[in-house]
Amino acid sequence: MIPRVYQPSTPADERAGEGFVPPADAIEQMTKYNEDLAKAVKILDIDGLCPLDKGARVTFEGGIPTLTDGPFIESKEVIGGYWIFEAASREEAVEWARRVPADAGDVIELRPIFEFPEA
Repeated sequence: MIPRVYQPSTPADERAGEGFVPPADAIEQMTKYNEDLAKAVKILDIDGLCPLDKGARVTFEGGIPTLTDGPFIESKEVIGGYWIFEAASREEAVEWARRVPADAGDVIELRPIFEFPEA
């Protein structure tokens, strides 16, 4: 999930800043959604992520690891949380994404995980 409050295009006074905590009603709605999702599919992992200013990046220019502390001003999209679950089909996963109690401007990206055949 790419929350609107994490996106650089959001006005500065509406972005998640120092000490950001989602509103209690948003946490309640997301908890309910997650409970409903857990009844329908097998959740493998789920969590929220802190704003980008709490993060760091390690880049490997020329094979040498270099640390850069957040925020990363060149970032256009920032993941704020994720679900990893098994759905019976792409359509089922899309349907669950449509049901996320997201705010206007939030984005949900769906991506399958590589599965390797058993040897």
